[in-house]
Amino acid sequence: MTILFEYFLLLNVFGFVVIAYDKYLAKKHKRRIPEKILLGCVLFGGTIGSGLGMLIFSHKTAKRSYLLKFWLIVIVQVIILYALFKNKLV
Repeated sequence: MTILFEYFLLLNVFGFVVIAYDKYLAKKHKRRIPEKILLGCVLFGGTIGSGLGMLIFSHKTAKRSYLLKFWLIVIVQVIILYALFKNKLV
């Protein structure tokens, strides 16, 4: 269980840092981090860190296509967690 906790902790810290760095790159008008990487981080468990990064740095909060994909991933994750807890698999 501690390995799983450490995995999610590291992934969420990574998601937060990647969002912060992408915001920095945007301000400096430099080449940005692809959305596939940002959303991939969310998909594999960095949802909380990425979401906090988006809120704190006001990054990607106005881009509807990104937000739609982000919230779709969140909804799917919640459904999966609900199913796992309902069947007592977690």
